[in-house]
Amino acid sequence: MTQIGQDLMAGPPPTHLPEDPAGAALAAGEDPYAVARQFPASPLAWAALAGPAVSEQADPVTIYAYARVGYHRSLDMLRRNGWKGHGPVPWEHEPNRGFLTCLALLAMAARSIGETEEWERCSAFLRDSSPTAYDQLLSDLG
Repeated sequence: MTQIGQDLMAGPPPTHLPEDPAGAALAAGEDPYAVARQFPASPLAWAALAGPAVSEQADPVTIYAYARVGYHRSLDMLRRNGWKGHGPVPWEHEPNRGFLTCLALLAMAARSIGETEEWERCSAFLRDSSPTAYDQLLSDLG
């Protein structure tokens, strides 16, 4: 039964991930490799490996691998928290940033290894999930 006043054309509600347990360990200065071993399901832990790898100009395949693991762990977490495969994942909700960062890093790494379709898919997914994250992380590359 449809409720009166329900907007049937509205999209899905925003997904807000729970606090990432790796966040406190990383904020305390723990080694990102140790944090990833301790919290392997954490998108933030994988982003903490991929981000510095970009800064250190590591092999793009290494960056791609870290970001891909973080992205897939993020999808698992998103689904457990009500996400149906689309809809907003706001950058403004800090626990979402691990996922959004991994997605941006995956897009950049895909582009750097010549995987154009993956670059386009991931950058569009980021823009659709959070225009703010896209502006923060990829707008200058688009």
